[in-house]
Amino acid sequence: MSENQEDCGQAIEPLKKSKAQWRDLLSDDAYRVLFQDGTERSGTSPLNHENRTGTFVCVACKLPLYTSDMKYESGTGWPSFFQSIPRRLETKRDFKLVIPRTEYHCVRCGGHHGHVFKDGPEPTGKRYCNNGVALEFIPSGDPLPDLQD
Repeated sequence: MSENQEDCGQAIEPLKKSKAQWRDLLSDDAYRVLFQDGTERSGTSPLNHENRTGTFVCVACKLPLYTSDMKYESGTGWPSFFQSIPRRLETKRDFKLVIPRTEYHCVRCGGHHGHVFKDGPEPTGKRYCNNGVALEFIPSGDPLPDLQD
């Protein structure tokens, strides 16, 4: 991880951008998922088949959220991870489908990435079901992008 992306155990400072500023920086699909709590269609993300070694960063603010060794094939049609990099995601309860679910957001930009379920593999038993359009994959050996200001 590059020096500008290490949190050294400290809280990550949230960005103060308006939704209009995010709209100008993102594709329509990424904006809809991240800042309007949308969901991409199952099976449409090229990241479902991404098996190289590397890092998955938030497409909005570029904060690293997952490493490739945290990813697994869940069979759901969305990129799935059994854990995230510590202190990178915040959760809250979601009642949009009547049955309560736990949604998660990037701690830095507040963008909605997906939902976490308790049906994942060991060692955590969790499945972070992430919208692929909310992530960018950076292969090992390539520099991580600078964090978005």
